[in-house]
Amino acid sequence: MGLIAALYGVIAYIAFVCSFVYAVAFVGNLSVPRTIDSGPSAPFVEALIIDLLLLGAFAIQHSGMARPGFKSVWTRVVPRSVERSTYVLLSSLFLALICWQWRPIPATVWDVSGSPLAAGLLQGLFWLGWVILFLATFMINHFDQFGLRQVYLRLRGLDYSPPRFTQRALYKLVRHPIMLGFVISFWAAPRMSVGHCIFSIATTGYILIGIALEERDLMRAHGEQYGAYRARVPMLLPFGVRRKPRTGAITP
Repeated sequence: MGLIAALYGVIAYIAFVCSFVYAVAFVGNLSVPRTIDSGPSAPFVEALIIDLLLLGAFAIQHSGMARPGFKSVWTRVVPRSVERSTYVLLSSLFLALICWQWRPIPATVWDVSGSPLAAGLLQGLFWLGWVILFLATFMINHFDQFGLRQVYLRLRGLDYSPPRFTQRALYKLVRHPIMLGFVISFWAAPRMSVGHCIFSIATTGYILIGIALEERDLMRAHGEQYGAYRARVPMLLPFGVRRKPRTGAITP
């Protein structure tokens, strides 16, 4: 069973890598069959409804399956060693669904492509966001986050223990550098279409809601340690406003 779990974890990780790489090209309007501004057209209202339903379905799956309450029930159905890999696989499939069924709304919100300096700056920010995101996953535990560590331990017959709470590198500047990377990349577009703008607004709103839910879980898991960290380090913007320390923090 350990070998089967390991193979399943590797397949889920490959699915993530493929869907994520395509999603980068999708958002950046790079050379892929369908992008955020190219693909099957539809009337505005129809396109808006389809796009919001796609984003909503991803948000429900991605956030719902990450909650401890769901995990406690879900792991009665699937082994704990592949719970994270299953989450990664399903998230990848929902992400692929967005890229496949997205309906572009091509009207222009802004377009600075006529200015090489402005266009180059935004294009550079687009790639900087993805670099921040990628590096941040390794500053915690990339392989645990995407399920590979869990299935590796299962293969070795070792017990799983969650990674320790860390405050390294980018995590000393902001509490959620992965989400910061997403926000930068989603908004850094030399040409911003209406469809891209709707995507960016919806995903930024989801990110803020997701952060609130995640921080509630982190407070329960790490108690005063995370409370002190949250009071000291800004949420998304480096050198931003810090929270006042809270008393009576939740303890594990």
